[in-house]
Amino acid sequence: MSNDSEKPDYGIDAPGVIRNLIVSGIAVLLLGWFVPSLTIGPVTLILGRMAIWPGISLILAGVLMIVYAKVGKFRHRDRMLKMVDWQGDETVLDVGTGRGLLMIAAAKKLKSGKSVGIDIWSKKDLSGNAMDKTLRNAEIEGVRDRVDVQNGDATAMKFADGSFDVVLSNLCIHNIPSRAGRDQACREIVRVLKPGGKAVISDFIHTADYVRAFKSAGAEATRGGMELLFTFPPLRIVEVRKVATNKSTVCRLHRGVSLNTTPQEQAVSPPSAVVPNRFPALSLTSEPTG
Repeated sequence: MSNDSEKPDYGIDAPGVIRNLIVSGIAVLLLGWFVPSLTIGPVTLILGRMAIWPGISLILAGVLMIVYAKVGKFRHRDRMLKMVDWQGDETVLDVGTGRGLLMIAAAKKLKSGKSVGIDIWSKKDLSGNAMDKTLRNAEIEGVRDRVDVQNGDATAMKFADGSFDVVLSNLCIHNIPSRAGRDQACREIVRVLKPGGKAVISDFIHTADYVRAFKSAGAEATRGGMELLFTFPPLRIVEVRKVATNKSTVCRLHRGVSLNTTPQEQAVSPPSAVVPNRFPALSLTSEPTG
């Protein structure tokens, strides 16, 4: 049962960045106020006027990030979830779950499935980022029995291949410092997806690299435009589909049967009409790996 007297707290994203933006903006404005001009050799800088727009821009950026954290990210979450054709029995993974924003919302879509969240619990990326607070949010939202929260690294997930129908992630992968690490996280997402499964990944930078990494891992991937209205910094969504291997097609190719012939034609065709096996590396017992 949800707790009506307590509201969930999904934290403030990048609290240190917000603090630095606002403090820097105030400092620039104060500098322009108290030091209206500065002479360096033959050059005199009129700081008063020059400081106004940089200072206001820095403060505005910090305020917009707070607005996103308090309002915009919930609209963005709903947009991401609408990209999945929910049946109610999915197994869902939220990579970088934080305080459970996507994981909990996905759990509300489920009847018999499970929503799993993993994180390394960095408080510089999200205020109050801790497993116990995530579980408390799930309890308040009434989905504690449908979620599982774990410690987990996006670049080395401990789940078996093909474990999840849906993978979600928002503002997580860019926190991995190296390009190689981010590419590895994308490969891991494809690996743990079931064939035919879908991933919805959102971030504000590196999304073109994500598309390339997903495609190189054998998945289909497309990138949408920037969402300017409710997100700051503006976010893009990458939709990923792990290609479902048609095992019957693989078997027919492996036997050297032409896909252009009907079963009746195959039955009467002489051996010379059979297409030679051009796929010796395919194994009938191997599972698709994405």
